[in-house]
Amino acid sequence: MWAHECDHRYLVDRPPHTVPAPPVQQDAQRWARSLGAVHGGTTIVRATLSAARQDATAVVERLTVRVVERRTPPGWPAYAMSSGCGGMLSPAFHAVDLDAPRPLVRPVEGFDGERPLPATRLPYRVRAGDPLVVRVEATAVRCDCAWVLEAEWSSGERRGTVRIDDGGRPFRTSGVAAGREYAYDDGAKAWRG
Repeated sequence: MWAHECDHRYLVDRPPHTVPAPPVQQDAQRWARSLGAVHGGTTIVRATLSAARQDATAVVERLTVRVVERRTPPGWPAYAMSSGCGGMLSPAFHAVDLDAPRPLVRPVEGFDGERPLPATRLPYRVRAGDPLVVRVEATAVRCDCAWVLEAEWSSGERRGTVRIDDGGRPFRTSGVAAGREYAYDDGAKAWRG
């Protein structure tokens, strides 16, 4: 997922003339995987949490991030997916700083251009037909972090944890090296630094 559906950076260990034009957001995962790209600076995850059975109610107790590996950022060039975009709408989300020794997930209000948009506070009750959609924005400056999101839940006497990851693998977010960023010039059909 990209901020404002157009603003994102990927780190790619290739020179600009070998990197294809940026994709639209819907094709980004395939584009990034084909290049061995890593999310640069920020990874945005959207997950829908609901009760498993139609007649059940569950409570999402808390969200946690587990960093499973920390490395030094690779220093690869960053490729911006847009040369500028955005708008007045900033959705509410949950932020996490992956550089922190113990990353904590915290709610952050959004803004619709006129008023604040409240962030969902946990614990939160969900049903099969009434889910909770969470947006988590994880940032890294000093680390190349592999991480997973975990949602702790309860339903009556039962408790559990749901792991949210990147198709069975941890998400990966890395800090961006200064001075090595490229944007795509649509007119020239080339990356420019």
